Amino acid sequence: MAVTDEAIEKIKGMIVSGALRPGDRLPRESELAAELGLSRNSLREAVRALSLIRILDVRQGDGTYVTSLDPQLLLEAMSFVVDFHRDDTVLEFLAVRRILEPAATGMAAGRLPAAELDSLQAALDALGPEPALEDLIAGDLEFHRRIVAAAGNSVLCSLLDGLSGPTTRARIWRGLTQKDAVARTLAEHRAILGALRDGDAEAARAWATVHVASVEQWLRASL
Repeated sequence: MAVTDEAIEKIKGMIVSGALRPGDRLPRESELAAELGLSRNSLREAVRALSLIRILDVRQGDGTYVTSLDPQLLLEAMSFVVDFHRDDTVLEFLAVRRILEPAATGMAAGRLPAAELDSLQAALDALGPEPALEDLIAGDLEFHRRIVAAAGNSVLCSLLDGLSGPTTRARIWRGLTQKDAVARTLAEHRAILGALRDGDAEAARAWATVHVASVEQWLRASL
């Protein structure tokens, strides 16, 4: 493994230094191994590892390329790891979400065009006062995804998208067991949207904090 790690570090060094740029094709295996002073086996293992985390793209019959290195692409690896969370770590994911999502929501204030705000309002109205839990959860994910996207930070957007999975089950549990969970969720969404429509970043950030914290507090009391 130490030899493979060395190979990974050398390829990483080529990308960081700019010797290999996004979209570039890697030299032939024999040439690159000789250039980096590696065995072909260790180079192959390094390429395989880097392709798993979306740094490299191995195209059968064509060659190996550096990917676009787009944050959303690279953070897919984080989403894969997050899927292996245990129930006792859900609170930690919620705590991270409570830090990041209000910041993204505040950043979105003043950036959302009227048409998008109207569309978000229409989606909330379409749910009605007593939506099915599945519809509420799907609507919740979409509501926050669209707001975070408006923050204009692709890394933050991808991080929050990756964190949404582990907290979804907690929201389902809450919807099934807490009497007023559905009504509170809808009310908090409307409060967030109202603050965004007013262009009030502080209020939007505060309501987003309340929204995530309410799930966190319920889960802490339930465990």
